[in-house]
Amino acid sequence: MFGGTSPSGPQRGATAEVPNGCAYSHLQMAGKAGPTQLRRLLDATLAIGSELSLNDVLRRIAEAATELVGARYGALGVLAPDGNYLSDFITVGVDDAVHAQIGELPKGHGILGLLIHEQQPIRLPDLQEHPESFGFPAHHPQMQSFLGVPIRVRGTVFGNLYLCDKVNGEAFSDIDEELAVSLGVAAGVAIDNARLHAAVAEFALVEDRERIARDLHDTVIQRLFACGLTLQSTIALIGAAAARERLTTVVADLDETIREIRSAIFELHTSRLPGRSTRTAILELCHEASRALSFEPIVRFEGPVDGAVEGPLTDAVLAVARELLSNIAQHAHATSVMVAVEVAAGMLTLTVRDDGRGIPEGHVPGQGLENAHVRSKKLGGVFRISANIQGTTAVWQVPCTGARH
Repeated sequence: MFGGTSPSGPQRGATAEVPNGCAYSHLQMAGKAGPTQLRRLLDATLAIGSELSLNDVLRRIAEAATELVGARYGALGVLAPDGNYLSDFITVGVDDAVHAQIGELPKGHGILGLLIHEQQPIRLPDLQEHPESFGFPAHHPQMQSFLGVPIRVRGTVFGNLYLCDKVNGEAFSDIDEELAVSLGVAAGVAIDNARLHAAVAEFALVEDRERIARDLHDTVIQRLFACGLTLQSTIALIGAAAARERLTTVVADLDETIREIRSAIFELHTSRLPGRSTRTAILELCHEASRALSFEPIVRFEGPVDGAVEGPLTDAVLAVARELLSNIAQHAHATSVMVAVEVAAGMLTLTVRDDGRGIPEGHVPGQGLENAHVRSKKLGGVFRISANIQGTTAVWQVPCTGARH
């Protein structure tokens, strides 16, 4: 969304940065907004301050900004740690079906990139009139007027608000810009509070994580291991072949359970307090995809996923998983999907398997699958797809330098 136009235009906000905590200073200095606009701003500020979860806060900010200025479309782009591209993109006004058709979310090119680098409000009456405009991707809604403002947290740009097309058909006004900038200040405070709340909650969980890890290792695993040994010794005493086979299967299941618990113990010990959880991001992505798929994908993890996968590698595996799930939703007519993420022997392996109709003969891979190939090559890995009458399996495998052996 908002990913197809390239930048700048005749109207640029020259608004000075407003200190945190002064959500209304901008409007008071301008003297342009009336009581109705101030009331709307107050309501929006209260709305975004009522959430504690960062994800909920970001969603509420995007919704509040869109409603505040009467926009048809809105989005909040979150900057990656290096500040050069967008690592997350929350949208308002575009339904799930259109999301699935558009495919990969924007990373901050064109006008989005201009706002990232210039870090000041931008207001354009018509995106398409700019000479560097190159249009929108396939299936993207057409948009005309644009308003973008940065969101700062403790003086550093955290992300940007993007607003397009007022519902009444007019271009965004200077008052709209002042309202959006003022909401951006309040948003910075709300985001900071949510992050502090999350940090406190994470630290409070450390002791419980350690205790749970000890209990799993010292009690649960030991009992399972003992049960497995007992069953193995019992197999030799049973004459019926069917019974022996069944017990052998149970022992194998116990071994698999022990491996999974050990993986969970490792994650409990190595979970980073601040920072992004790759496991959580994958689970959230699959939950998001369930709306387009009409069912929840099965998700499996093996190995120290959070301990070994972070930063750009997390972004890459999420981008590939998003593209694969989008393709399945659009083309596969599947009834089940399995997403597996494994870290072992210094490699990260993403496997996405569906039970759909497979890839038609002569089908030419789209840009999204080509991007997955390019990402794997850049990281020194491989990407391969195999299909049959029972569905399609995609495997994306790259070196994982952070993996522990």
